[in-house]
Amino acid sequence: MSNRALHIPVLRDEMVKAVAPRDGEVIVDGTFGAGGYSRALLDAATCKVVAFDRDPHVKLLADALAREFPGHFLFLPARFSSMVTVLADVGVHSVDAIVLDIGVSSMQFDEDVRGFSFQREAPLDMRMGADGATAADIVNSYSEFDLARILYEYGEEKDSRRIARALVAARAEQPITTTRQLADIISNTVRGAARMKIHPATRSFQALRIEVNQELAELEAALRAAEHLLKPGGRLVVVSFHSLEDRIIKQFMQRRSNPLGPISRHSPAALVADRAASQNTFVLTPKNAIAPTEEEVRRNPRARSAKLRCATRTASKSTELA
Repeated sequence: MSNRALHIPVLRDEMVKAVAPRDGEVIVDGTFGAGGYSRALLDAATCKVVAFDRDPHVKLLADALAREFPGHFLFLPARFSSMVTVLADVGVHSVDAIVLDIGVSSMQFDEDVRGFSFQREAPLDMRMGADGATAADIVNSYSEFDLARILYEYGEEKDSRRIARALVAARAEQPITTTRQLADIISNTVRGAARMKIHPATRSFQALRIEVNQELAELEAALRAAEHLLKPGGRLVVVSFHSLEDRIIKQFMQRRSNPLGPISRHSPAALVADRAASQNTFVLTPKNAIAPTEEEVRRNPRARSAKLRCATRTASKSTELA
């Protein structure tokens, strides 16, 4: 395992403050990665941390942490979206806090063979786990329409149709199998590529990664699972890195903390009564997102787009899991 994986996680101190771990609590780290959040929580209190990760490459790091904190750390090699059933299998039906660090980890991004980065030549993979379709499978098999849709919806790429058309034309000549091939096709297609502040393939790589790993659907499922698992007073802390993720998190927390939305003083009396009787499953703590400090961004440029949102579980009954 590369030493690059042993990084200080983004918003670590803010995460620990939001979770406020106490002795004896059970806390879920839904995205173990290099183990930075799990370690910080274990250092902060005599608690038990149950960590999830679908990436088989993290097992050595997880095993080392289990030896360092015997009886206080358990690693479960699974997707965080499945945490309700996987935790039930080990006898855990409710927890005191859940932490999610959304998106690709620095460890995954820095490993050349994973194919997450367009800056290094690698197989076009992008899978966080070991199963499912790769980015190469998608680029070489999806229709032009579906490729354009993914690039636009998940990458917010304005040239999505031009890129999709170019990918279909390129794969007719030979399969697109490496990160460099893909990046070159996109760079030669995007309008004004030479004047862009970011690499012209940035948005497309993000979109393909999200599609490969079904990241947004996984996030939505994990938020519902957290609502189901958390005890009254339990804390849900989520760190995200781009607007698509943050929008899902923000909207979920707002709906669950204020399901009927704001009420005007001119609203009908029946609506006001319904709002007063509604049962909210979360309280926003705090109401707004927390951003990294300027000092953290200087130390770690990857932190610049990070946002932390936190909500505290009420005693209201959770909604049904999908």
